[in-house]
Amino acid sequence: MESAVIMTMKFTCIGKGHGAPCLPATKEDWENLRRESWLAQMCARIEKGDEQLKHRLPVWTPHCAEFKDNHRAIADAIKPLNRLMLDFDEKGHTDEICARLLEKSPLVPLLIEESVRRGTHVLVELPEGMTPETAQELMKEATGFTPDAAVKDVSRCIYMVPEDHTKYVNPKLFEVSEECEGNFSLTSNERKSAPVANESKDGLVERELKSEPSFKGIPYTSIISEWWRRNGGEPAEGERNVKLHKLAVNLRAICDNKKEVLMQVMPRFGLSDVELKSVVDSACKEEPKGISKVMQGIIDALELGINPDEIEDAEAVAEETGVKVNVKALPIGLKESLVGVPVSMHMPVLCGIMPIAAAYADQVTVEYCDGNTHRLGLMSIIRGEQASNKSVVKNAVDIWKHQLDEEDALARKREEEWKERKKSRKANEKAPEDPHVLIRVVPVTVSCSTLLKRFKNAQGHTLYSFGEELDTLRKTNGAGSWSSKYDIYRLSFDYGEWGQDYNSDQAESGVVNVAYNWTMLGTNGAMRKCFKSDNIENGLSSRVLVAEMPDSSFSKMPKFGKRSAEDEARIQQAVTRLRSFSGLVDTPRLRKAIEAWVEEKRVEAAKDIDHVKDTYRKRAAVIGFRCGVIFHMLSGCAKESKACLDFALMMAEYCLKQQIKAFGEALESQFVDARDECIRYGSNHSIFDQLSPAFTMDDLRALKRGFCSEAGLRKIISRWYRDKWIEKTDKTHWKKLNATL
Repeated sequence: MESAVIMTMKFTCIGKGHGAPCLPATKEDWENLRRESWLAQMCARIEKGDEQLKHRLPVWTPHCAEFKDNHRAIADAIKPLNRLMLDFDEKGHTDEICARLLEKSPLVPLLIEESVRRGTHVLVELPEGMTPETAQELMKEATGFTPDAAVKDVSRCIYMVPEDHTKYVNPKLFEVSEECEGNFSLTSNERKSAPVANESKDGLVERELKSEPSFKGIPYTSIISEWWRRNGGEPAEGERNVKLHKLAVNLRAICDNKKEVLMQVMPRFGLSDVELKSVVDSACKEEPKGISKVMQGIIDALELGINPDEIEDAEAVAEETGVKVNVKALPIGLKESLVGVPVSMHMPVLCGIMPIAAAYADQVTVEYCDGNTHRLGLMSIIRGEQASNKSVVKNAVDIWKHQLDEEDALARKREEEWKERKKSRKANEKAPEDPHVLIRVVPVTVSCSTLLKRFKNAQGHTLYSFGEELDTLRKTNGAGSWSSKYDIYRLSFDYGEWGQDYNSDQAESGVVNVAYNWTMLGTNGAMRKCFKSDNIENGLSSRVLVAEMPDSSFSKMPKFGKRSAEDEARIQQAVTRLRSFSGLVDTPRLRKAIEAWVEEKRVEAAKDIDHVKDTYRKRAAVIGFRCGVIFHMLSGCAKESKACLDFALMMAEYCLKQQIKAFGEALESQFVDARDECIRYGSNHSIFDQLSPAFTMDDLRALKRGFCSEAGLRKIISRWYRDKWIEKTDKTHWKKLNATL
């Protein structure tokens, strides 16, 4: 057999950030990046304590040379490498470790470098058949230092460091076998959960490794663990058999009442096979009663990824809003945003962070169902009475906003310095040149002139505002100014053109395309004052994603948890991933799903003669679609997953219901006053369905008495006829067609 061909081409993958796609890279790519001056500056700032900046460093993958669709995951590893990266966290010992390994190393070192925080990275060849755990022990003996005990999987990435951090490089680092078989040892957890991709002579072969027994994708171990938590903990001495019997009785309902399955998943606590079989036999003698309420609650909670104690709250929220958030299915960034947030507030938090997530993906365009190209313009209002804990949304947005705030701080400092130089210049001295700084986070009370200036300096980026009090915005944008802001907000949804022209140097003039996302918090009263009956038809209400905080009247104080540093770091990774996308992101499956949803709502609205629903369904679909695009980019999947489609439809449905709830009454009154539209708002029954199979105009007139003009009734009949829902049988009678019955 011929020996494998050795290539010095693509030996690793490089990503712009922790959550960004990882592209195959050459030695030259790797070395050139490490020589960049900006990389050295970032690392210097991190060493001085700017920890958040670390998550914006580029990364590279020492254990894999290529991933399917550039998606860094165990299951997508196409060219895994027989290598192991070891972390030594003790600071300041890199030179000592390097000297010891170069003198005598039990494994072949490929790279020794100082990490960003002055620890040590050592990359070694992993001999065939040797486990990573064994390699760690050998390296511990050789260096005198203990490496990080966590076993590094094939998808592991390392933060890139400057060239001067490198202490030793073996030329073999850049050599990759063309017949890369990927014998890198997986941990026990990886064996349970991940398919492994191997590159063989016959091409890519995926073999599914034996997985841990589960029910609906939930490991039985997780179900049993939660069962013990709810039932007084694991059995103590003297109650073992009683508690195991009770567990088996409840567990058999999700084991198809099969004794062999129960024998496999039941904990033993020292019982022999014979003793456990006796417990199982006894439990299965009882008459099956289906899944118990407690067990069903455990399953529902684990399926959604929420605290089982909150399952009743989740059901109550679903009953009220019609949506149920599956936290478990959310991608990076969105999932961590809900950590510590009560279930009843999940939707307000998600709606609150969507506009800033979309603002980060401002280099992306998408094709909508109608064939038009969109950018990700989103605006949201989180409404609730006083002391309704709207600050939970602010806390999440603040974490998402960190990178923009950090960049804007530097830009504002430059602008202030320019203003000071301009102010202190001598009378005959030329004014310093305007630096035209990019500032993306602007206050909601920003003047139209300053906002225009920010747009002109935006360099194609989207601006973002967060407002804690909608009432403040309303007061500071009184009279005509508020009307101007309405125009800007409406145009921002569609990246429209806006400008102003003044014959003065004191005011900003120009024409720009508006890319402006925002999130605002406010009371119900403030929102009613902003969206009155005289402006409800101007189009802004249908462009806003509204979320309502749960009613806190006479309720117990909610309990909030805290996000860990790791949770916040993953949100920053999500931000980096969104910023790494550019150009057209094609989502054909998402388009198809949204198109079907908006058509379903059209039919519902037409049957109910509900012009409010018909008005709001169109842009609710656009908003749901854009939220789905954000989910898709964060998921890292090559194609839109089912979870992505479910999320987009959930957001569209929620948006529609909240818009109708918030603005429907005001819009309905406008239609009634105009007398040229027919309204049936808030009805649970369809006018069309209430009509008999054969009907007359008098029948329809009786159902719509007082709500519709004669011209409106004729318009309804005309539309039904055009949509082939009815046919005319004689001069006064109509008949429903079978296809619609």
